[in-house]
Amino acid sequence: MTDTSSARHIGLGERSPDTALIECVPNVSEGRDVAVIEALAQTVRDAGARLVDVHRDDDHHRSVFTFLGEAKAVEDGALALARAAVRLVDLTRHRGVHPRVGALDVVPFVPLRGASMKDAVSTARRMGRAFAAECGVPVFFYGEAATAPHRRELPVFRRGGIDGLAARLVDPRWRPDEGPATLHPTAGATLIGARGPLIAFNAVLDTASEEIADAIARAIRESSGGLPAVRALGVVLARRGLAQVSMNLLDYRRTAPATVARRIEREARARGARVIDYELVGCAPADVLIDWPPDLAPLAGRSSGQLLDPELFA
Repeated sequence: MTDTSSARHIGLGERSPDTALIECVPNVSEGRDVAVIEALAQTVRDAGARLVDVHRDDDHHRSVFTFLGEAKAVEDGALALARAAVRLVDLTRHRGVHPRVGALDVVPFVPLRGASMKDAVSTARRMGRAFAAECGVPVFFYGEAATAPHRRELPVFRRGGIDGLAARLVDPRWRPDEGPATLHPTAGATLIGARGPLIAFNAVLDTASEEIADAIARAIRESSGGLPAVRALGVVLARRGLAQVSMNLLDYRRTAPATVARRIEREARARGARVIDYELVGCAPADVLIDWPPDLAPLAGRSSGQLLDPELFA
């Protein structure tokens, strides 16, 4: 499911150095039906955006699509994927360990080389307006695209799950930015935003103990006094019989993946566990991960398509 390249990492192609590029990383609540995932991927290709990676996960029951291009192509690709997700994914039948509020759960736009955060915000809001109007799905803007301070961070939307969000909709402070004030019957709600680049990164443990994974997550995440710009939660991968620490590194320049890995391995050893391997979800700048320290557990399953040219992030 991954578009790979024979090059060491995905670069700038034939585009002019003056071309403004935006990345989009939609998360869809479907990680098991390969035919559905491929159909979603094809909508992005058909819209003219450059799809560089598709990551699917059975236990999380979630797929992450990464594509980039000029703003119009990326906006068109996101809207095409959004339409298809509403048509093909039924959230009422969804069971997975990853928190979610929608069939099309999260759609972040990220400014790359030549683009500003203002460009990403404008793209997110245009796409959100069009999607809500066409598909009848309530849309909330988050991150740099947020319209209210109390609705800026993703965790506040997921508190209490989709039922918690549904209950908050009666509060005027939780009126969706676009679309109806009730959840779509099969697609829920969608969170659309703008942010800087982040790295989604998981550590698979040699234990099935959710308690151990939770304890490690608490030790490393910023909100519990851990590492700066790190979010983490512990989950059990039932299909693999193992536990996982699932992370978002919100600013890899402040806290690098290897720094997080060293802390995780120390915390795991203290609890009688060890890390089997690490997993990159989606894409990352090549220079951050290309030379993974040999004294750490391996970074498994990494493909060339996941490693983006560092010049894109300059």
